[in-house]
Amino acid sequence: MKLLGAGIMLAGAFAALPLFTMRSDLLNLGVQIFLAVVLAESWNLLGGYAGQINLGHAAFFGLGALVTRTLWVGGTPLILALFPGALVAMLFGLIIGVPAFRLRGAYFAIGTLGLAEILRITIGNLLPQISTIPAAELTSYNILPRYYLTLAIAMVSVGVVAWLVPSRLGLGIRAVREDEAAAEATGVSALRHKLLALALSTALAGLAGGAFAYYHVSYYPQHTFSPAWTFDAVLMSYIGGVGTVHGPVLGALFYVILREVLAVQWVEFHLIIFGVLFMLVVLFFPGGLVEAWQRARGLVSRGTENSK
Repeated sequence: MKLLGAGIMLAGAFAALPLFTMRSDLLNLGVQIFLAVVLAESWNLLGGYAGQINLGHAAFFGLGALVTRTLWVGGTPLILALFPGALVAMLFGLIIGVPAFRLRGAYFAIGTLGLAEILRITIGNLLPQISTIPAAELTSYNILPRYYLTLAIAMVSVGVVAWLVPSRLGLGIRAVREDEAAAEATGVSALRHKLLALALSTALAGLAGGAFAYYHVSYYPQHTFSPAWTFDAVLMSYIGGVGTVHGPVLGALFYVILREVLAVQWVEFHLIIFGVLFMLVVLFFPGGLVEAWQRARGLVSRGTENSK
């Protein structure tokens, strides 16, 4: 309940921010954080809860961006354009999921990365031109609706994961992660639960891609299929706490803010710094910032009890 209350307060603070300041740098930072939250939470659904390390997550983000951008630029209202983007990402995930889930462990991870790279190269060859929003939209560009749209999608993604964890479906997904054979023996279909986790994960990634397409004035379509989006999601999930609801949120906040600081101060070394940070987290805090926080609370509690 404390975590729920903290999450509501954080969301409320972000929602109220434009009431106190309209500084574009802060609002743009907020959009980047919200997109990062959705990316991390969506990856965490499959990688953290189902135990399937998907290194092709960028493909679903890119498909959502491509479909939403195409429909929106073509005149479809944004809200109506977002859902086909999420649907196409989910359907593509399910189509490749059936054969991909025949692979296990590192083979699954490498297989998903390979499929995503094939899609990225194909999109780059088919759509080499830069994508720009319509001139009418460009002249009236306003960061505020983009800020609130990405905030809403981030809240939905956290809400979906929070709903999933204690549900029967969530318990089944975690049972498959722990031991597929044992889960199958108790009547839990491993393939069905992995596909359901994949469907939710890819749909949320597609929504994030659609929000990105609405937010950015211009970009190359191939950019949204870059593996960098996948590796960002993996980093944020592990830094925050993989397999938890609030870990990806903490990881996204930490990662985006630190990335912005490093981009100003040590732009040449920021990738090295993040790589070292990732290794330190894996070695000393496998549960990420969530575990570090829990350890700190435990030390404080023991210190308080000893002082009595």
